Amino acid sequence: SPQQLLLLTEPPPAAAPVVVQAPVSTQVRCYHAGNMDVPDFTYYRRSAVKDPTAKSSETAQDRMAFSYVMAGGFGLGGAYGAKALVNQFISSWSASQDVLALAKIEIKLADIPEGKNMTFKWRGKPLFIRHRTAQEIEVENAVDPATLRDPQTDSERVQEAEWLVILGVCTHLGCVPIANAGEFGGYYCPCHGSHYDASGRIRKGPAPLNLEVPYYEFPEEGLLVVG
Repeated sequence: SPQQLLLLTEPPPAAAPVVVQAPVSTQVRCYHAGNMDVPDFTYYRRSAVKDPTAKSSETAQDRMAFSYVMAGGFGLGGAYGAKALVNQFISSWSASQDVLALAKIEIKLADIPEGKNMTFKWRGKPLFIRHRTAQEIEVENAVDPATLRDPQTDSERVQEAEWLVILGVCTHLGCVPIANAGEFGGYYCPCHGSHYDASGRIRKGPAPLNLEVPYYEFPEEGLLVVG
C-alpha cells in the first residue's frame, strides 16, 4: 500500500553522538609534604655556616673577611685590566717603527772630505754636514756677533770646530740653499737672495734667522748621531 512504501523509503533516524571524557587526575604533589628530593649543597658551603644551630654573629668576621678578599681581588683585577687598556690606547698614539727609524740618523764622518758639504735626508728635511777647513774656522771665529742680524758666535753653533751640522732650510720661505755658494762662501738661497756664511749665519738677504742647528752628538770618534 502507499503507506507501507512511504515507511520503507524513509531513512532510519541518526544515532546520538558519543562523548568520551578523559579521566582527570586529582593527585597534587606538595613540597611541604616532604615527597620531593631537595639537592644537597653542603659541599659548596663554607665550614663556618654548615651548622644550622650556630649564630650568624659568631661567623660574621669570617664572612666579612671573605667578602673583603673577594672585593679586593676583583678590584685589583679590574685595576690591572684598566691599566693594560690605557697603556694599549696610549701606545696607539706613539710613532710607528718606520717613523722611529727616521728619528735619528748616524753618519760616518770619514766619508766627508775636508772642505766639502754633504746633504742627508733627516725627518723629511735636508741635513747639511760640512767638514770645515782651518781657514774657514778662522774666518768664522773672527766675525763680530754684534754686526749680525741674528747674533751668534761660531762656537755657539758647533760642538767641534771642524764639523758644522745644520738644517738646509732657508729661514725666509723654506727653500733649500746651495752649499759653497754666495758672497760669504757658505750657503746661498737663489729664491730671494739670502747669503749665509760657513757657520750657517745669515749675512745678507731677507732671511731673518740663522740656519737651524739640530740636536746632535758624537757618541764615538768618527761617528755623528743627529736626533
